[in-house]
Amino acid sequence: MASQDWFEKDFYTVLGVDRSVSQADLKKAYRKLARQFHPDSNPGDAAAESRFKEISEAYSVLSDEEQRREYDQIRAMGSGARFTAGGAGQQGGGFEDVFGGLFNQGARTRTGTRGGGGFEDILGGMFGGGGGFGQTSGGFRGFGGPTPGRDVTATTSIDFVTATKGDTVTLSGGNGKPITVRIPAGVTNGQKLKLRGKGEPSPDGGEAGDLVLTVHVDKHPVFERDGLNLRVNVPVTFAEAALGATIEVPTLGGDTVRMKVPAGTSSGRVLRIKGRGVETKTGKGDLLARVEVAVPSHLTAAQKEALEALVTASGDENPRDDLLAKARA
Repeated sequence: MASQDWFEKDFYTVLGVDRSVSQADLKKAYRKLARQFHPDSNPGDAAAESRFKEISEAYSVLSDEEQRREYDQIRAMGSGARFTAGGAGQQGGGFEDVFGGLFNQGARTRTGTRGGGGFEDILGGMFGGGGGFGQTSGGFRGFGGPTPGRDVTATTSIDFVTATKGDTVTLSGGNGKPITVRIPAGVTNGQKLKLRGKGEPSPDGGEAGDLVLTVHVDKHPVFERDGLNLRVNVPVTFAEAALGATIEVPTLGGDTVRMKVPAGTSSGRVLRIKGRGVETKTGKGDLLARVEVAVPSHLTAAQKEALEALVTASGDENPRDDLLAKARA
């Protein structure tokens, strides 16, 4: 901000508040005026746009406690006096004269040398040093550049298939406007997505803040994620596991794929189906099918007779012999 603005602009009047206004009431006044004069509410209205910029500029200073304190000090010190750049031979009434009177004519502009120190040195001593007028960092104590809008956090829940394959979803923004979000394929539960420029708008024409979206993924009744792989439990009969079989296994897309179960497959064995997992830009996973031998809860007379015949044919075979031997050792 130009130095003269600190004297000439009454930010309290711009926002229609008293100098003793609290930060909470200041914010309420700003929001009310910002809604009234926002360019989106007054398309093509140059006067409203100019008024909105004045409101935003005033609030950006007064909402910052340190900026507000320094602004009040400068205004009080100048007592409303105007200052000019001053030409050669010009006498009195200038900005330099205001401070010259306060500091025994010892202060000049930044290029001056009288009194051993420039105007920047005087203000540096008054306000803790650093960031005087005319610095390339922008304005008084660094002020002058546009203020970025604040980041906003939000959460959303999506189904398992959407998280795996990716999709475009529409969310309701804080201002009531819909926000379109591209969910990338392979997003995981709890992952945060940053959406540039989807946060709160800047109060003074700067960049909008970001929206940080936390994604919650609903569980699937059949599949589980394991990195880029998908896991599924597949029941088989005792005969299929013992004799071997080719069975159908579901995939996430809803269709099925045929999988060979080798003869003698034990319950808990994991069989891999290549390329039927999660596909992203970084790669493609597999479908991991965990075999579970299904034991019937009720047997027909014929089934019971057949199993008893199998037991007789198996003799004294005990699948736990090896386990017991290792335990005793």
